Amino acid sequence: MEFGPEFLGTSGGREFVAGGVGGMAGVLAGHPLDTLRIRLQQPPPPLSPGIVDAPSRPPSAARLLRGILRAEGPSALYRGMAAPLASVAFQNAMVFQVYAILSRSLGQESSTSEPPSYASVAVAGVGTGALQTLILSPVELVKIRLQLEAAGHKHRRPGDHHGPVDMARDILRREGLRGIYRGLTVTALRDAPAHGVYFWTYEYARERLHPGCRRAGGQSLATMLVSGGLAGVASWVCCYPLDVVKSRLQAQALPAARYRGVVDCFRRSVREEGLPVLWRGLGTAVARAFVVNGAIFSAYELALRFLATGNGQRMVMEEN
Repeated sequence: MEFGPEFLGTSGGREFVAGGVGGMAGVLAGHPLDTLRIRLQQPPPPLSPGIVDAPSRPPSAARLLRGILRAEGPSALYRGMAAPLASVAFQNAMVFQVYAILSRSLGQESSTSEPPSYASVAVAGVGTGALQTLILSPVELVKIRLQLEAAGHKHRRPGDHHGPVDMARDILRREGLRGIYRGLTVTALRDAPAHGVYFWTYEYARERLHPGCRRAGGQSLATMLVSGGLAGVASWVCCYPLDVVKSRLQAQALPAARYRGVVDCFRRSVREEGLPVLWRGLGTAVARAFVVNGAIFSAYELALRFLATGNGQRMVMEEN
């Protein structure tokens, strides 16, 4: 995809491209840990009829990682990466551009030289999270199905090899449009508040680490990495139980659906496995969140800085 100088000459164009760069950096940095998180969140397989036994203890992240590497090889950690990598650049580009537009619109009462208030940042984040759910929900559904396929959660005939496009086509054929948007409600409930916390934490953390950078810019790479990492951790901790429910709902396929909806999944998961199930895999998710979002914000800020500098130089050359 090519972008002309007119597009890159606008702040919206630069934010769009920089957001896409940040999104791809985040997927490449965190997909193996995301695969571990998804597998840790899944319920144990049901016992065979007539067998009465206590439910097995879920494996630790380290034990699960060793098992995956031994049984399936390192490539299993990257299974399903094509789906988010192909779409997350566009999704992340839209997220950062929508967030920038909303935060500026909500902060119009202040001077244009002043950064948006923290309240405007949080509200803009909530709006951004709600809007991007329409793109994110089908992508995460396909990603989760592919990530679980190697673990024995088959959704097609044995021996069939397929990627994200084939998986999406298969879901549409078997379950229809409603199937491809399975988990949309819980994804919106997760992402709207999480994005408010996400952007608020980033803006607050970078201002604390580098006072004045929200107004003048110029924060260091270390500030970007740490602030982005903290933003990711805060957003995941506040919404993690909903993410467990979402992953379980999106992992099931018709007609053998185990849960009837968000409330049913929540109740049955807690009744069968206890309250700790809502936080299963949190350590892996937090570690991934710090790495991924440090990479996302660093790549975004550096790309934005590069595009702004390059555009300024281009304008000077054109004037000369």
